[in-house]
Amino acid sequence: MASLSSTAAPHVGATPSVVLRHTALVRVCHWVNALCFLILLMSGLQIFNARPALSWGQATDFDHPFLSFSAKQDDSGDVTAGETTLFGRSFDTTGLFGASRGSDGEMEERGFPSWATLPAEQDLAMGRRWHFFFAWLLVINGLVYAVNLTAGRHLRDLLPSRADLRAIPRTVRDHALLRFPKGEEALRYNVLQKLAYLSVVVAFPILILAGLTMSPAMDSAFPWLAPLFHGRQSARTVHFVLAAYLVAFVVVHLVMVLVSGVINNMRSMITGRYRIEGDAR
Repeated sequence: MASLSSTAAPHVGATPSVVLRHTALVRVCHWVNALCFLILLMSGLQIFNARPALSWGQATDFDHPFLSFSAKQDDSGDVTAGETTLFGRSFDTTGLFGASRGSDGEMEERGFPSWATLPAEQDLAMGRRWHFFFAWLLVINGLVYAVNLTAGRHLRDLLPSRADLRAIPRTVRDHALLRFPKGEEALRYNVLQKLAYLSVVVAFPILILAGLTMSPAMDSAFPWLAPLFHGRQSARTVHFVLAAYLVAFVVVHLVMVLVSGVINNMRSMITGRYRIEGDAR
């Protein structure tokens, strides 16, 4: 996940300049987040495969999930195709959702394919161990980052102003045309970045609370969790949907890193140094 703050930089003239964009703490938190997110995603898909369906409420609605991955079988019981059902409409998703080839090359029933899960084989217990360990690591890392964000007064950098909101159409157009800011403007977040990063800051606590709600032990210790999400199955759905949103965020983030200068962006997140072109205005 992208880091959410940068250090102030000196005045930029008309010639290229190299500035310190990210502190060491921000860079470490960024890469810990990236590692945790990848492992949490893959282990989470392993857990989801134990019952590849989503419903709403306290109890599982086995007959009417609004999303499910399943497999079709022939008369001999062999898996022939994968099927995704969303709000009552079914789609053939063989090889990706519902059914895919295992390590032996045979088609098998799986919500998500083996290459997307951790571990690759179907092992719910091991998937839960990976998931819980890195979930707590992510929480600790997030708390460290939140303290740094607040102490450094960078939180206000994520709050769009009225001028920012009025600039949304222009910013969308510039991104569509692959026109990116130069000079000192390149060191500040545009309104789309602010809204995207702010949404992640809001989504993470909800995602964590929804995950905790799925634990019977946590429900017992904190009885207000399940009612907060209108039931454990609702919490599972919220957890899955927010995780999918974060995946979309990461995909867009990576695309923007590539099109806006992958070497410069990667260098800034590894060494902290960012090269900015002079603004001739």
